[in-house]
Amino acid sequence: MNAMTEPLLFKQVLAGEERELVRFATDPSRYRHWTLAVDGDVARLKLDIDEDGGIRPGYKLKLNSYDLGVDIELHDALNRIRFEHPAVKVVVFESGKDRIWCSGANIYMLGQSTHAWKVNFCKFTNETRNGLEDSSRHEGLKSIAAVTGACAGGGYELALACDRIVMVDDRSSTVSLPEVPLLGVLPGTGGLTRVTDKRKVRRDLADIFCTTSEGVRADRARDWKLIDDHAKPQAFGALVDREVAALRAQSGRSGPRQGIALTPLEATIDDQGYHYGLVDVAVDRAARVATLTVRAPAAAIESTPEAIVAAGAAWWPLRLARELDDAILNLRTNELEIGTWVLKTRGDAALVLQADAVLEQRKDHWLVRETVGALRRTLARLDVTSRSLIALADEGSAFAGTLYELALACDRIYMLDLPDAPDAAPALHLGAANFGRYPEVNGLTRLATRFAGDGEAVARLQGLQGTPLRAPQALAEGLVTLAPDDIDWDDEIRLMLEERASLSPDALTGMEASLRFPGKETMETRVFARLSAWQNWIFIRPNAVGEDGALKLFGTGKKAKFDWKRV
Repeated sequence: MNAMTEPLLFKQVLAGEERELVRFATDPSRYRHWTLAVDGDVARLKLDIDEDGGIRPGYKLKLNSYDLGVDIELHDALNRIRFEHPAVKVVVFESGKDRIWCSGANIYMLGQSTHAWKVNFCKFTNETRNGLEDSSRHEGLKSIAAVTGACAGGGYELALACDRIVMVDDRSSTVSLPEVPLLGVLPGTGGLTRVTDKRKVRRDLADIFCTTSEGVRADRARDWKLIDDHAKPQAFGALVDREVAALRAQSGRSGPRQGIALTPLEATIDDQGYHYGLVDVAVDRAARVATLTVRAPAAAIESTPEAIVAAGAAWWPLRLARELDDAILNLRTNELEIGTWVLKTRGDAALVLQADAVLEQRKDHWLVRETVGALRRTLARLDVTSRSLIALADEGSAFAGTLYELALACDRIYMLDLPDAPDAAPALHLGAANFGRYPEVNGLTRLATRFAGDGEAVARLQGLQGTPLRAPQALAEGLVTLAPDDIDWDDEIRLMLEERASLSPDALTGMEASLRFPGKETMETRVFARLSAWQNWIFIRPNAVGEDGALKLFGTGKKAKFDWKRV
C-alpha cells in the first residue's frame, strides 16, 4: 500500500475483523490545514485549518483548533523543511485566520475520544514540539511564533516550543492556558512545563495565568515573560523581520537551496504485521507481542558527499530512521493491545560500524547532520513509548553502534550464549555512536542512563570499542541483562514474554516510565512524566470526563458538577 494514496484514517480487515487504522505518512500536496512556503533561508508555516477536515467525523475544527490529522501534517512539514529545504535557517509560524492564531486541541474531539486516542494524540503532539526544539538545539533550525489573535492551550504550547514568541498588540490578541477553568484538566503538559522551565515564569504569575480563562494581552504577557516582544499592528511586520534577522544570525544551519526528496514510504499492512524494506514488524495478537526486526546494510553505504546526496531517501541511515519512526507510530496507535515489543537485528555488524564511521566522518555535511537528527528523534520516540521493550541478541543479530542503541532503549536485553561454539555466538559491538551521538531527552547517552550516571563504568566501556563482546563478557560488563545458553534460550524467552503479558498494562506503564530516566530531570523528561500523570489520572476522572464533567459539558452552556474531595 502506498501511504501517499491513502487517507490518514482508513479501514482494513485484519485477523478477520474490520479495524480503523491511522497512517502517519502524508505530503504537502495533501495538506488540508497547513501551507508551507519557502523564500531563501526563511520558511513560513501558515495554519489555516479546514473546519470540515477532521481526521474523524463528528466535530468541526473551529477557531483554528487541531486534531491528530493537523499534527501529522505539521510533523511532515517540519521534515520537509529539514530534508527538502536545507538552506532554511528560520521557520515562521503564522495564522491564516483573522483574530485567531490557534485555539489548541479541539475540545469536541477530546470529549468524544477514547482515553487511548487522547493519550496517543497528546504524546504525538508533544514529540512534534520537542522535535522542533531538538532541531533548534542540534541543527540550528530556528523558529518564531508570530501571534496574531487568540493563542490558547495547545496553540500556545506550539508557540512555547519556538525559539521566540512575538505578538501583535491590538488589544484583542492574547495568550492563555485555559484548561483548568474551562475543562477541569491540566493546562497541557508541554505548556505548563515550558512556562516554568523554559520561559522562567514565576510560580505565582503562572498560577494566575493558568487559572485565567480570558488570557493575557501583550503588555502583561511580555512583563510576565510569556512572550518576548510585541508591536502595534502597523509595526508588527517590521518586528517579525527583526526577529527573523536575529535568529538567522544565531543559526549555524547551512545547505543548498535544493535538498533531497522525501519519497513515499512503502509499507504493507496485513494480518501478520507491518512490513517495510529495512524494518519488519511481526504481530502476534494472541500473545500480545510484536517483534520488530531491523536489518543492517546489505553492503557498505555511500560515503562521499555526492554519493550520499544521490542516494537520498534510500540512503540506509535515513531510510532506517523513517521506516522505524513510522513503524513505532503505527504500532502505538493501531495496536493498543500489543503490550510487548521484541527488538531484533539482522545482518553484518561490520557494515553497521562502517555506516557509523561514515556518519562520523561526514558529520558536518548537511544531509548527514539531518539524518543523525532523524535517528536521534526516532530513538527518543522509542524511549517514551508505553510498551515493554525487550531486546533479543540471538543468532544472526547485528547489535552494533547505532543498532545497539535500540537495545539500550529497551527495559531488558537478553543475549544468547553458545558455550560449545563461542566463535559462532552473537556479539555486541560498541562504537562512537554509543558515546554521545544520540542523547536521550534527559541529555544523557543511553549508556550513561543504563549505568545511572556511573561515569567510571561508561569510561571503562570506551576502551571496548571495536571489540566483539560475546555473552559472558557483555554480561560481566553490564551491557545485557541475562545471557541464557542455547539449551535454555527458547524456554526462558517464552516464559519471560508470557509473564510480561500477564501483568497489568497500567502498572507496567507506570513502572517503565519511572525506570527509564533515572537521576536528574530535564524539561523534556518532566513533560513526559506529567503526560503520564495527567492523562492516566486527571483525564479519566469524572470531574473532567464524567457525564457532568467539564470536558464533556464544554460548549453546552451547562456548568460542570465537581466532586469537591481532594485526593
